[in-house]
Amino acid sequence: MTHPVIDIAQLSEMLANSTKIAIVDCRFDPMAPDAGRQAHLAGHIPGAHYAHLELDLSAADKSAGGRHPIPTEGEFTALLQRFGVDADTLLVTYDAGDLAAASRLWWMARYFGHDKVAVLDGGIAAWVAADQQVEPGAVAAGNGTFAANIDPALCVDFQAVCYGEYRPVLIDSRDPPRYSGEVEPIDLHAGHIPGAINMPWRESLGETGLLRDAEAQLARWQPLFADKPAPILYCGSGVTACVNLLALELAGLSGARLYPGSWSDWCQRGGVVATGNA
Repeated sequence: MTHPVIDIAQLSEMLANSTKIAIVDCRFDPMAPDAGRQAHLAGHIPGAHYAHLELDLSAADKSAGGRHPIPTEGEFTALLQRFGVDADTLLVTYDAGDLAAASRLWWMARYFGHDKVAVLDGGIAAWVAADQQVEPGAVAAGNGTFAANIDPALCVDFQAVCYGEYRPVLIDSRDPPRYSGEVEPIDLHAGHIPGAINMPWRESLGETGLLRDAEAQLARWQPLFADKPAPILYCGSGVTACVNLLALELAGLSGARLYPGSWSDWCQRGGVVATGNA
């Protein structure tokens, strides 16, 4: 399996050496859904394709599965083929720098059977800060041969989250005010799934905006793995929880699973709501 994170120097060297690589710009602003695409057209890492969170990294049918249901096998196969991905292509994902949308594509690639995938630490913000080249305009579609092959061990559904006392530790990756139920700007109800522990996704990043190193990630997460099954992670709609899943992979802690529909799916299905900090 490919190391889950790549830095600016490594990506720059790969581009210089013409490594077989597909780069995908995942910038997305939920308050301005077309802003990411416009930013991509204004300037992106050379050769990078663009993936829109709602149009490309979510299923076309949004009638179930939360706000950002995962694509079908056919949809994801077509997407990676459009990005020119073959079985031996290194897929590199990036976004504006918070790693949320980039980690979403990283997780989905692995879920659909492509392990040669890495997230660019710091995103395009770090790329530009390092005085690396960007180019404007759209990038021509590729003609890859990727074929999806789902790994069901990477995710769980609503029923699995309802296992009660037999359920593994459940991690809510949202910001604390949403977890506690103080605010809910998007979904039907404020609060969290009963029994969930709050581990905010932003804490996977350090003060510099880059991911904390493997040692720091291990210190943060290892207590949740001690003599327990690997946890289930969720967030609002299966996006920011992927940053925590990336952090776990960086720490060398395997087995954690994503509840893709997350809080939005839980609310749609009428799941019990807890509030407060426990």
